[in-house]
Amino acid sequence: MNLLVERVDVWAATIQDRPGGLAEALATLRDAGADLQFVIARRAQEDPGKGVVFVAPLQSDREIRAAAQIGFNVTRSLHAVRVMGLDRPGIAAELTGKLAEGEINLRGFSAAVMGTQFVAYVGVDSLDDATKALEILGKT
Repeated sequence: MNLLVERVDVWAATIQDRPGGLAEALATLRDAGADLQFVIARRAQEDPGKGVVFVAPLQSDREIRAAAQIGFNVTRSLHAVRVMGLDRPGIAAELTGKLAEGEINLRGFSAAVMGTQFVAYVGVDSLDDATKALEILGKT
């Protein structure tokens, strides 16, 4: 199977849990030129009235400055690996199975299919686990 496997920095920020909270954060990044490939947002159960948004990638100095001004930081506790390739039935089970065989405990996993391609983001707890996941999935 031919896969593109790479480590990515995930950026996170707290947002207001109200209509437009996410839209404002994303508009700031858009206006700075960000071409986001990954966005996940959710309420912060432990902090009523707040939410959290995770994005990737932020690349240029302009994007990073804009992100910092609205509270984005690279997550140091969440390490991510992006996997892309041709979709087929069972690909998520195969990828997660290989990671399990390698004793990688997943912090999170998200995947989507567009046409014939899939993209998955694998979240792990440490840089060592991300490096190991790169090795395991790179051999798949």
